[in-house]
Amino acid sequence: MITANGLVSGHAKEPIFSFGVISDVQYADIPDGRSFSGIPRYYRHSFQVLQRAVNNWNDLRKLRFSVNFGDLVDGFCPKDKSLTMVEKVITEFEKFDGPIYHMIGNHCLYNLPRKKLVTLLKMPSVSGHAYYDFSPTPEYRFIVLDAYDFSALGWPQDHPISIAAKKFLEEKNPNADKNSPNGMVGLDRRFLMFNGAVGKEQLDWLDSILLDSTERKQKVIVCCHVPLDPKSASAEALLWNYEEVMDVIHQYKCVKACFAGHDHKGGYSVDSHGIHHRVLEAALECSPGSNAFGYIDVYHDRITLVGTDRMMSTEMLFSS
Repeated sequence: MITANGLVSGHAKEPIFSFGVISDVQYADIPDGRSFSGIPRYYRHSFQVLQRAVNNWNDLRKLRFSVNFGDLVDGFCPKDKSLTMVEKVITEFEKFDGPIYHMIGNHCLYNLPRKKLVTLLKMPSVSGHAYYDFSPTPEYRFIVLDAYDFSALGWPQDHPISIAAKKFLEEKNPNADKNSPNGMVGLDRRFLMFNGAVGKEQLDWLDSILLDSTERKQKVIVCCHVPLDPKSASAEALLWNYEEVMDVIHQYKCVKACFAGHDHKGGYSVDSHGIHHRVLEAALECSPGSNAFGYIDVYHDRITLVGTDRMMSTEMLFSS
């Protein structure tokens, strides 16, 4: 039996709606391994975590949709099996009785080009972008950002964005291995190849969506594979231009929470504007029999993450 982790709500009111969450499945049909820092990774078991998540979500019979925060398949997946493995994970997600909203992670881009991923993940975007928005109710709007819009990953080697991103990394990271933060100090340690940035066109789009949401009196939840607040994640896991993104967000009062994955240990903070930042614990690092997934109940004045096992439950009260 799967039980919720830690949170027993004393609130009697029913939520406006609820949705499922999971991050960093990073499935691969290979033996277990370890991260660069020595943390165990359970590549085959993560698929079982996903299966249990989907079964749990369906058993709840109340979730309007679910969100996958990126990294379907691990970078160590043999490249001749990338497409097959990605399709296998997507098929498992599609056993959920409702819409699934995906975002692109760095491990996705190690396996397949972004153009292919946008199609496979059925992103409801305009002009093939990997960022989009949707409104499950008139009161709420979700913004899904593309953290690798400006990146050395996923674009053809000769693409202007790829060339510019590699030049950017050369200027910011002195190491030959651009995934190494050796010798780098503080928040500069985020300038690694496995991170990325939100480009100018996407920033302008974000601004326009937030303006429209403000005019509609909507509350906004932002979803991004890569974390946006230094207090919620390791420096090595932050978006390159998180400050630019948050500067746009902080111009408005409609954003109530930002959710992310990528930093597998998870994290939580509240920023200077009262916005909640919750980084979700990775399914990949669940030892056999354990889990990391959950669902979120959304109310007028708060959102409540009900986590399972490694995913810590969190109640987030709105400041206004």
